[in-house]
Amino acid sequence: MENNENKENIQAKIKEICALFQIEGEYRRYEVINSGHINSTYKVYFFRGGELKDYILQRVNTKVFRDPVAMMENISSVTEYIRAKIKSTGVSAKRSVLHYQKTADGKFYAYLSESDFWRCCRFIDGSISFLTPDSCKVVESSGRAFGEFQQHLKDYPVHDLHIVIPHFHNTVNRYRLFREAIEKDLAGRKERVASEIEGYLALEEVATRLYRLQKQGVLPLRVTHNDTKCSNVLFDEQTKDYLCVIDLDTVMPGLVAFDFGDAVRIAASTGEEDEKDLTKVAVDMEKYEAFARGFVSAVKDILTEEERKTLALGAVAMTVECGMRFLTDYLDGDTYFKTHYPEQNLVRAKCHLVLAEDMIKRLDEMQSIVEKYAK
Repeated sequence: MENNENKENIQAKIKEICALFQIEGEYRRYEVINSGHINSTYKVYFFRGGELKDYILQRVNTKVFRDPVAMMENISSVTEYIRAKIKSTGVSAKRSVLHYQKTADGKFYAYLSESDFWRCCRFIDGSISFLTPDSCKVVESSGRAFGEFQQHLKDYPVHDLHIVIPHFHNTVNRYRLFREAIEKDLAGRKERVASEIEGYLALEEVATRLYRLQKQGVLPLRVTHNDTKCSNVLFDEQTKDYLCVIDLDTVMPGLVAFDFGDAVRIAASTGEEDEKDLTKVAVDMEKYEAFARGFVSAVKDILTEEERKTLALGAVAMTVECGMRFLTDYLDGDTYFKTHYPEQNLVRAKCHLVLAEDMIKRLDEMQSIVEKYAK
């Protein structure tokens, strides 16, 4: 909990940063938003025109995002592109895309020092988010949100984007790092996870297939979100319809199947990502179909035949990749992912392995659902 002295210091700092972003009105207060794991996030309130106006202020973690200027150039370019696309149809874009504030020198960020990088966007009134989807309607709506994101950016010059995290979904490189972790065995845990190691190595061909197809020129690079969990969509608090996609830090060139698959990995699992009872872990086909219905309906006219045919495979690839990263971190001594109890990374890795194996068994069924909504 903040003590009074720290709170006063934070308050003064926030007022100073807000002034840089030229927010009009009288500053009133701030709230700490604790839902994120990487950046420091605050909701700030200003009094203007007889009512409170709220904004989201973030201090970016420059240890994770080593080139925050490049990241913000991606974000501002993509959001401005979407805004122009929506407004060209005569529709207001006020609640359909994030709106970042500019500083006096016209930048979408304030870079005060190496570890003091800030950005600010308007809070979208009447919006809510869900840490976990509570219904198939929310799952379908999140699918449509990420599909519309692809649709809006279908003509965006993808190679103009910066690579903010190199090799992010390079599954071939992930397997290289996995083998290095096995060989080094820094935490002395290799022997006790021999079956899990064997399980992930057995899935290498299927997990790396999409990346290899892209390198062969079969699958095109698109503007991808790369963190397509339901909590990164804002919904109207009354209708529960989606408003816009948020958390654009990892927007980069990528494969549409990876965005589809990473969302399915979370939204369509019957268990949490660290479910200890592996008998409870499988693909929830009802939620899978809900997400596919929303996503595929939005992108069906822009997908190539090869993209469409490999969409469900993206769920396998992303589930294997994520689970293998958990196991790699476990072998390294739990140095990357936050853990809340001993062996959590191992539990996560086991859970993802079971989920990936169930997806492979159901892959034809999963792809047939894609085909149904692509018609």
